[in-house]
Amino acid sequence: MNASINPVLIDLGTILAIVIPVAIVIVLAIIIAAWWISTSNRLKREQIKIDEAASGIDVALTKRFDLLTKAVATVKGYAKHEYETLSKVIEMRAPSKDASMKEKGEFATACTKAFDSINVVAEQYPQLKANENFLNLQNQITDVEEQLQASRRVYNSNVTVYNQDIVVFPSSIVANHLRCQKRDFFEAEESKRQDVKIEF
Repeated sequence: MNASINPVLIDLGTILAIVIPVAIVIVLAIIIAAWWISTSNRLKREQIKIDEAASGIDVALTKRFDLLTKAVATVKGYAKHEYETLSKVIEMRAPSKDASMKEKGEFATACTKAFDSINVVAEQYPQLKANENFLNLQNQITDVEEQLQASRRVYNSNVTVYNQDIVVFPSSIVANHLRCQKRDFFEAEESKRQDVKIEF
C-alpha cells in the first residue's frame, strides 16, 4: 500500500534550491530593466529641456536682431551720414535654428557690438537721445538682453546636467547605447567679442 502512494517523492529542498536562484535572477532583471528605462527616459527629458532652452535663445536672438534693425531705422532719421555705417547691421544675417551654439554666440556678440555702436551715435545727437521712440527701443533692448541672459543660463544649466549624465557611470552605459553626444554651451564671453568685427 505504501508503494502505491507515490513512487516519486519530490524533495522540498530541491525545489527551493531551484526556485530561489530563479526568483533572484528575475528580480534582478526587473530592477536592471527598470533602471535602464528610467535612465533612458531621464536622458531624453534632459535633451528636450536643452532643445526647449535653445528655442528660447533663438527667440531672444531673433527679437534682438529685429530691435537692432528698428534702432538703425530710428537712427537713420537723425544721423543720415552715419546711416551708411549703421546699415552694415542690416547685412548681418540671423543664424538659422539649426546653427551651432558657437555661431549663435558669435551672432549675439555681433549684435552687442552693433547696439554699443548705435548708442555711441546717439550720444552725438541729443535730440535722438531724448527721442521717445529711441528710449523705448533702448528699454526693449534691455529687456531682450535680460531674456537672452536668462535663456542662456537655463540652457547652459541643462547642458551641464546632461553632459555630466552621459559621461558618469553607470548612466554612461545607457548614454553610449543611445549614442548620446555632448552638447555645446552657449558662449558669448567678453574675450570672444574681439573675434567679431563690426566697424562703425
